[in-house]
Amino acid sequence: MQRYLSRKARGITPYKAGEQPQGSGIIKLNTNENPYPPSPATLDALERFDGARLRLYPPPDGGELRAAAAQAFGLPESHVFCGNGSDEVLGFAFSAFFDDDIVFPDITYSFYPVWAAYYGISYTTVPLCDDFTVPADRMVGKGGVVIANPNAPTGIALPLSGIEQILRLNPDRVVIVDEAYAAFGAQSAVPLIPRYSNLLVTKTLSKSHALAGLRVGIALGQPHLVDGLERIRDSFNSYPVDMLAQHVGAAALLDADYYDAIARRIISTRENTAHALAMLGFSVLPSSANFLFATLPGVSAPQLKAHLEKNHIYVRHFNQPRIKDYLRITIGTDEQMAELLRCIREYKA
Repeated sequence: MQRYLSRKARGITPYKAGEQPQGSGIIKLNTNENPYPPSPATLDALERFDGARLRLYPPPDGGELRAAAAQAFGLPESHVFCGNGSDEVLGFAFSAFFDDDIVFPDITYSFYPVWAAYYGISYTTVPLCDDFTVPADRMVGKGGVVIANPNAPTGIALPLSGIEQILRLNPDRVVIVDEAYAAFGAQSAVPLIPRYSNLLVTKTLSKSHALAGLRVGIALGQPHLVDGLERIRDSFNSYPVDMLAQHVGAAALLDADYYDAIARRIISTRENTAHALAMLGFSVLPSSANFLFATLPGVSAPQLKAHLEKNHIYVRHFNQPRIKDYLRITIGTDEQMAELLRCIREYKA
């Protein structure tokens, strides 16, 4: 009953999360989860966690998670902010740094306009180029800039030179670079942080570290930006990352060899799948993420998606201009991708 809702609640259009189908035999390629388990060291940290500690509040700043992130990304702890998933961190960032007139690409992570609307921030969308790349020279916002790199749902990454161009074009405004998928082939902007006081980089352990079920997000930037995030955090929830997530997330961040290896494995599967799709007639965008964005000319993307779902394979479709004929396909195991290709061949037969 909407009469009980505030004007804000009545007026917003919430973000729509990807389907979470349940049951055995499902091949879930619709929400960009990692197909491989967390590392043995990560799982060992989970098993060895002292449950008696849960009676205490966790360190507000992330404690051992913050220290591990600083070590993993080569920055002082004063440059690290920890949150309950990168979505929360990004929501805090919108509130901390933006008042009005921000810009982000017209085809990008669909949570950005939701946060802008929630906080009453006006925004302009900048059209992607014809090849779906982000036009760095046009990413200028009076109030700030947000980009996902690699972009979602396209998977295309800007080179570091493009990120620097955006930073130089917006010297007095915060530029947020959302690196949810950077571990799968993009150049990270983290090395630029010491040189650019307006750069905030966000990370998640959901994709690269196979911890989507734990909810761990990180922001990296100079201390004045971290202070801004802490001001917003402490106005909502001083303890956003629970103690178990801090402990297990720290173990994951310190096990780089394992996670680098599974990232390379996913990249290899991605390239093999992209080639196989191209051989089937698909147009596949170059991806630096753990997914592919592809279209089969002359074929309805919703109809192909429905065929795959009949075979218990779930992918993602976005019903918006320019990309309504595309499907976003998460990279699973080699066996899962082989089954996807088999079902597509069956559909085409």
